[in-house]
Amino acid sequence: MVSPAMSQVAPKDGAAQEPAKIKEIDAPTQPVRTISTPEAQTLRHAYPAILLALFALRFRALVADPVSAMQTSLPVVIALQAAYTIVCLPAAGSQGAKASSRKPRPGERRKAGAEVSEPNVAVTTLASLVLSTVSAGALHLLLVLFGAPFLTHLPHTFFCSLHLSLLGLYPLFYTRGVAAKDWLEILSARAPFDEAFGGLIGAGVGAWLGAVPIPLDWDREWQKWPVTILCGIYAGYTLGKLVGGTLAFGKRFSDVESS
Repeated sequence: MVSPAMSQVAPKDGAAQEPAKIKEIDAPTQPVRTISTPEAQTLRHAYPAILLALFALRFRALVADPVSAMQTSLPVVIALQAAYTIVCLPAAGSQGAKASSRKPRPGERRKAGAEVSEPNVAVTTLASLVLSTVSAGALHLLLVLFGAPFLTHLPHTFFCSLHLSLLGLYPLFYTRGVAAKDWLEILSARAPFDEAFGGLIGAGVGAWLGAVPIPLDWDREWQKWPVTILCGIYAGYTLGKLVGGTLAFGKRFSDVESS
């Protein structure tokens, strides 16, 4: 039998937990801060220059044979992105692990089920790579909807989509995982700006602007598909990453609209 005192306490505990759960679900996502170690900060600031320098070195090869240049540069891009995310960005779930590892104050009891293990960086990196590769197919269709060749230049469009996914989506998969709430805000452009989200916005805008020179009657070799698109992706990604991690950090598009 349950005593009257216990029957009165139980609903209060449940009632106290429900608002906390609702508040946690309704709370907006927070921007992801870069790791504060000297090594991480050094690589964070040097990485855009390294990426653009390597792209400039491969530009002539890209103009001469876009498919071969994009394909052969993929291992380098993957290695650079993996090094950047591992050294500079916290893996998905690491914030929850840090919060659960906090020692309870005197007299405070640790909540049951509050233990969260540190994420496996190798697994997170591999999973992010797989998800980025799969997402390239969706980006391929998106490029076609925006005017990319439908029945021709299929490898050109796919490798361009893969580069876009590795730059724009890979850091987000690494830091956000596959949380539905986070991705709903990202896909609806309501997420807070940080380096990862800023890089995605910059790469997308850069790809769109990169299409402008293609139809112009200049008869230049570099106007062929998708050279200028890829130039816009890399330039936009580095600029968006820089702005998202500094000037626009923590801000949202809704803040601009309201002001």
